[in-house]
Amino acid sequence: MSTAAIPGAPLPVRTPGSRARGRHRRPERPEIPAGSPALVLAVPATAGPESRSVVEELLSIVRSEHHGVQAAVGYLPADGAEVEGGEERTVAELLALAAETGQPAPVVVPLVPGPHDFLSGLHALGAEYGATVTDALGPHPLLAEAVHVRLSEAGLARADRARLFAIATAADGVVLTTVGGEDAAAAAGITGVLLAARLAVPVVPASLDVPGSVAAAVNHLKDTGSQRPALAPLVIGPEADSELLATAAEETGCPSAAPLGAYPTVGQLIASTYLAALPAPSPEDLARAEAEAAAGAEGGSRGAHAAAEGAAGL
Repeated sequence: MSTAAIPGAPLPVRTPGSRARGRHRRPERPEIPAGSPALVLAVPATAGPESRSVVEELLSIVRSEHHGVQAAVGYLPADGAEVEGGEERTVAELLALAAETGQPAPVVVPLVPGPHDFLSGLHALGAEYGATVTDALGPHPLLAEAVHVRLSEAGLARADRARLFAIATAADGVVLTTVGGEDAAAAAGITGVLLAARLAVPVVPASLDVPGSVAAAVNHLKDTGSQRPALAPLVIGPEADSELLATAAEETGCPSAAPLGAYPTVGQLIASTYLAALPAPSPEDLARAEAEAAAGAEGGSRGAHAAAEGAAGL
């Protein structure tokens, strides 16, 4: 199955694709049966070039991992100004559209790694339309992996602890920065423990939108012996003002890794969060999937047998 967007329709339509043949074909994934609710990726930002590029790449990862998934992006409402392109929709518009067209209420996945101000409104919106709103994406080991990679890309950490070569600029302490206040920083502490285990250096969480939080975390690391602390954003991108990241680095004098952005494991985490929220398949769905798998295996066996007979006749 493939996902295609009909021009003028904000929700994509699931359309049949050509089934690969042969015994080595990739099987259809039974966890997304036909008629499943769509995935709406809720972005805590208005549509714009920066947010659009990140979310489109993340959805591309989701679709490549799970063929047949229906997915759309819902942004925050713009403040009066029309968004360039004019085709982006808010989460409320997508939920209303699904209700008007008789589609199942979508599964809404917030594009945030932890607690955030817009989650309460999102849950209220989901309750209004009977849509499932999942928890935030973190804390999760996949987020710790993504932060680790961003640090290594910036030359602030080894890419692999098994490699013994030295990195002169490697940080000996990390401040894991996030947005969403003290609650977000507390939740980030769990991902910080996972990151510390990967890096073998102390990791302290801090909130970019709480004045003095990042500076206090840096001072704590220095007081406990760190000489080269660095900042590691536990931020996907759209949920945080880029100026907050730049200001924190400037005020503390610490180097900083890049936000997570469209790192592949973030896309995988979105997909797994969506799958976990899908209704359990009925016995009829399971029986149908088993019958299709058996029919495919039987067809491949007949083809191989016919090929063997043809070769014997040469």
